[in-house]
Amino acid sequence: MAFWLAKQHLGQDRDHIQRFDPQYWTVNFPRPMMASVVTTGPASLRVECEFHHSGELAGLIWDSEDTLDHPLLRYETLRDYAHCVLRFRWRSGGLIPLDAPNGPTLTIEGTDGSGTARTWFVRLWNYASGSPTDAAIELRFSGLEAGWSLPGEPVWPHAIDRMFISLVPPGYEAGSTALLPARVNGWAEMLDIACEGQDAVIAIGDVVLPPHDVGICTAYDDSFNQTPARLLHNMQGLGYRGRFVHYVGMSHFFRLIPVGGRLEASPTCELAVPAEAWHVDFFARCVALDMAPMVSISFELLAQHCPEAWMQRAHDGSPALTGWSPPSAVLSPANNAAMGFLRQAFRRFARLIKAAGAPPLFQIGEPWWWVMADGRICLYDNEARARFGGSPPIIADIRQPLDAAQKYLLDQAGAVLAQSTSTMRFRVRQELGTSSETRLLVFTPTVLDPAMPELYRANLPAGWAWPAYEGLQLEDYDWLTAGREAARRNGWTFATQRLGYPVARTEYLSGFVLLPEDADPFWRAIDAALDAPPMRDLPRRYVWALPQVARDGYVRLPPPEEPTMQAFDDVLYPLALGRDASASPEFSTTVSVMASGHERRASLWSDARMSYDVGPGIRSEAELAVLLQFFRARRGAARAFRLADPFDCSSSGMSGQPGPTDQLLGIGDGLTATFALVKRYGEGPEAQVRRITRPRAGTVSLSINGSAAQGWTLEPGGVIVFAEAPPTGAEVRAGYLFDVPVRFAEDRLDVSGAAFAAGEAPSVPLVEVREATA
Repeated sequence: MAFWLAKQHLGQDRDHIQRFDPQYWTVNFPRPMMASVVTTGPASLRVECEFHHSGELAGLIWDSEDTLDHPLLRYETLRDYAHCVLRFRWRSGGLIPLDAPNGPTLTIEGTDGSGTARTWFVRLWNYASGSPTDAAIELRFSGLEAGWSLPGEPVWPHAIDRMFISLVPPGYEAGSTALLPARVNGWAEMLDIACEGQDAVIAIGDVVLPPHDVGICTAYDDSFNQTPARLLHNMQGLGYRGRFVHYVGMSHFFRLIPVGGRLEASPTCELAVPAEAWHVDFFARCVALDMAPMVSISFELLAQHCPEAWMQRAHDGSPALTGWSPPSAVLSPANNAAMGFLRQAFRRFARLIKAAGAPPLFQIGEPWWWVMADGRICLYDNEARARFGGSPPIIADIRQPLDAAQKYLLDQAGAVLAQSTSTMRFRVRQELGTSSETRLLVFTPTVLDPAMPELYRANLPAGWAWPAYEGLQLEDYDWLTAGREAARRNGWTFATQRLGYPVARTEYLSGFVLLPEDADPFWRAIDAALDAPPMRDLPRRYVWALPQVARDGYVRLPPPEEPTMQAFDDVLYPLALGRDASASPEFSTTVSVMASGHERRASLWSDARMSYDVGPGIRSEAELAVLLQFFRARRGAARAFRLADPFDCSSSGMSGQPGPTDQLLGIGDGLTATFALVKRYGEGPEAQVRRITRPRAGTVSLSINGSAAQGWTLEPGGVIVFAEAPPTGAEVRAGYLFDVPVRFAEDRLDVSGAAFAAGEAPSVPLVEVREATA
């Protein structure tokens, strides 16, 4: 499948939008407050805020440069606002009003006429008519003045980077970290947004790719600052349709309550008003666009808001914290309060899905017992200890050999994990009925790390086996981007065999790219994995995740029209080739003769193509009859077949007895497990390399550094797959006999009985078939 990393818009379709289009405003704010923005009409938007501290401030932002959309869908960068007029109606509630100190202020960031970076603070009340909570505002950028009152300092409108309207709660004190007496919820609306004057409309990418065969993943933690309309516009434009995974995150969706001087997640998992408003709009838009969000909830919670008792812990009491910054805590499957929080999360999102009329799809994302980098498994929080008998055996390093008691503890942990996820599925079905679908997402590089061979007992429990859930999803991006081919294959095989989900109920997530500097090699691997076996045979595959897709410009191009299959009958040409049969290797070279008489030669093929004439080998009328029958069965040139080339059929010389050290397939790197059979003609860098796609299976033997290799399989196309990747620096060699894939060169076979009786052999030309290779 072809893909493209689009760095910028290069002449693709464009459209135009009104400058200050509500879909493209964003919000930002300091944690732990929450805010969101949604579009409420073609010229209106609404912001919801939830404040906890007196120093919290949200900004409603317009950026001159679009850094969030995919490069093919971004709006053009315009920093000159001169002679531009922005008009809108402002309404608000629960916030400091327009006329009060610290009321909504337009902060403009850019440079002045000398090129010096500047910030101007424009009091919106100075340009408003109406009441402090319901006013018409007109901003003529060429005449804006900063300051509390007019006249003030003129704003330089020719080089504006961004601007934002500040939203603060009553009792606001800049820089204060003091908790408000009570949580404050406020809102603001911009209605009838209109732009006039110079550059009142701006160009925007209008690419709409046809639907393709891959789904996308989104995450609220990464997109809370954008409007749902903007997010879905990117998904639709890039060809993502139908079902997609939407991870609600681990930090922004839940309401916070004060507990002992800190803010913690509400045990009943009330949704923060901004998060609920965002998702109500998001799900409604999904239904309107025939998109089907699969709501994903994981076992993680931002550590700074996670109750201490909910966290998994190692035997020494250390909490299970991820490597993100700031870290998230992994919730204990044994803790009733923590699991109650997750069950309530599933129920609340189930209600939102039901109200929107969206398909009832859910994912339990990466449920596991955490293992620290030094091998300490986190099975020892207080409730887990109680569930495991009070004094469970200590596993100080799960990478070391374990005794029977330690293995039994892992089995117990697996049973607790399976029970916790089962109750979540039950809560979803309580809300949505038996038509709901819940899938498990398993991250194989952690769960099936070869360095921790017994971890599967705890993190891939038998209680998850089919048909406990409607489907299984697997992701392996750590192994994928690291090139750990054997680990990926073995992990896939182990997980699917242990849990037993049929192919029709198994899905794959490919990705993601954490750092932009890794974009080229990682996206290449991600895209290839989507089309490689066995993933290409699954009903659904997904790319993780949309923020990285947009950042790096990843474009999954639509599949080409299904090519006509090149029919091949895996049968051998039925007659032995006589001494008079001919074999002719052929290259394709263009030769250009210059005026001076010098030549320029270009070799168009890297490998020779064989041609044969097998007619001279026919020695009797019986053999002639066999030929005619075989020709008709192949429908002339339509169907290819195997030919035993008597002149070149072995890895040893041309026709010698093959041995496991005959041909060098490659040098091991400790990661690669797949090697293609090849045969070299000549020595050194000038040797011509021929791919062998039709080896004789029973004749293939392998060696690694000269010793016979074990644990490998021969796959179609002459591909060797090792169960464990050969070590770094090891020579991987092979010996084999092989046939040549050929077809009849013509659809017509001329045979004259009189000429044959007179000893004249017919001409039966064959040509080698180039077979597709990975």
